Amino acid sequence: MGIIKLKNIRTYSFHGCLVEESKIGSDYSVDLEIKTDMRKSMETDELLDTVDYVHLNKIVMEEMAIRSKLLEHVAHRIVQRVFREIASVSRIIVSVSKINPPIGGDVEAVTIQLEEYRN
Repeated sequence: MGIIKLKNIRTYSFHGCLVEESKIGSDYSVDLEIKTDMRKSMETDELLDTVDYVHLNKIVMEEMAIRSKLLEHVAHRIVQRVFREIASVSRIIVSVSKINPPIGGDVEAVTIQLEEYRN
């Protein structure tokens, strides 16, 4: 088994419970970690025998473009889609961070993290 990580995928998205957040938007950062069997790709040196991180990035970017009120909701959509589209993924850890959240204080980011295993 092996791990593939995509760190600090940056997006400008429109998530949040406040009406203003749906209009103004803000900066987000996503970290994605997947567990998969890498034995075949280590031997063949072929992209078709591993999980393509371009595909993972595309999933994150497309799901972040769909508005959600809660970070938990968008993270769950990312997890579901990775499991649906990439059969060889056995575990996912995804973190979604809202940069400079509007919470009335000097807070760099608010982050939620989900860890899910394929059934």
